[in-house]
Amino acid sequence: MRLDDCIHFCAPSRLIIERGYRQKLPHLLQSLGYRRGLLVTDRFFAEQTPWVTDHVTACERLGIHVDVFAGGQPDPTTDLCDRATAELRVTLDGHLPDHIVSLGGGSNIDLAKALCVTLVAGRPVRDFGAGITSDTPVVDHISMPTTAGTGSELTPGTILFDPNTGIKTAVMDNRLRPVIAAVDPELTFTCPPKVTAESGIDALTHALESFVTLDSNRFERGGSVDPGYSGRSGLTMLFARESIRLCAQYLLRCYQDGNDVEARVGMCYASVYAAMSYGSAGLNAVHGIAYGVAALTHQSHGATNAVVLPYVIDALSESRHAELLEVARMFGIQTTDEVRAVRELPRALRDLVGKLGIPTDLNAFGISRTSLQDLVTDSLSVTRLAKAFPVGNIEESYAHIINNAWHSRLQDETTERLATD
Repeated sequence: MRLDDCIHFCAPSRLIIERGYRQKLPHLLQSLGYRRGLLVTDRFFAEQTPWVTDHVTACERLGIHVDVFAGGQPDPTTDLCDRATAELRVTLDGHLPDHIVSLGGGSNIDLAKALCVTLVAGRPVRDFGAGITSDTPVVDHISMPTTAGTGSELTPGTILFDPNTGIKTAVMDNRLRPVIAAVDPELTFTCPPKVTAESGIDALTHALESFVTLDSNRFERGGSVDPGYSGRSGLTMLFARESIRLCAQYLLRCYQDGNDVEARVGMCYASVYAAMSYGSAGLNAVHGIAYGVAALTHQSHGATNAVVLPYVIDALSESRHAELLEVARMFGIQTTDEVRAVRELPRALRDLVGKLGIPTDLNAFGISRTSLQDLVTDSLSVTRLAKAFPVGNIEESYAHIINNAWHSRLQDETTERLATD
């Protein structure tokens, strides 16, 4: 218990984690009174797996009509959402769904979330960037993730790339949290190694960031009585700890052997626990900088988080010493010198990123040295994340992190070099 916590915790109405649960979901939908659904996915799942056909067929037998939109794409854009909204309103011919099911990774889930708010009135998604008014209808969303990492199946926001601005934009509201998160670990079993690595490091990033983010009693809520994110608390930290422990145990195993069922299931739990943490606590500098990196490189969300993660954690070695010592122990760093243990953690994280086949510095990731100042500016422009970074001088810290991330430089290594000079 933390006496100063100001907890505002939101979870889905129903969270189900069960191997093979996709086959039971239609019966739950029927029991809840749903009669017309829209399944949002992409061409791969629609054409290369039986999951879409199985769901539609099972629902039809139970009296639930299901339309399918298979136009999902990686890192969906605001333009994609608007096109999908217009196309679906024509296809549905006024017969709007009473629920939307998403099948896929975070990209498909985010697109489905956006459609939950744009489809009813046919409005562009940019209309909701400043918030969703209380009288705006929001369609119920049921998420079925096929990756273990994004946690979007439990969170209040949808992240879309806006081609007009060149950065990712967020639409946030607690009504965008799926009413049902149906996590069937078997849907992740066929994930290729690259997707496994990038989604898994995303889960670890969510857990770590929320574990060390701004406390709930200091978190800026903008006067909202129902904030999507509200800072870390003893409750969110419980979930973060368990997620970090599971990632330390299973992430690399899962990547190295996709047939390791224990590791696959373990990472599904890690992803859910991370989402239960960051879905209320929020995130900070890793995601803030990663959005800028993504705008420059167009690399995946998980990879852009991964390349930044060790350097952000390195910058928190003093302000979050106690928490990072816990994490160091979870990653097997057992030196009795606690300061040393915390300093070794970023190197362990960077080594993990490398073992997952992801570049470990911004130079190798394709960022030019001349782009660093623009990257600092773009990263700081995501103010909701910058404000949550628990350091004294946020602007100076961001610049230092980005410079170190380009040079592949950590405090521990700098200290070692000075000691040998």
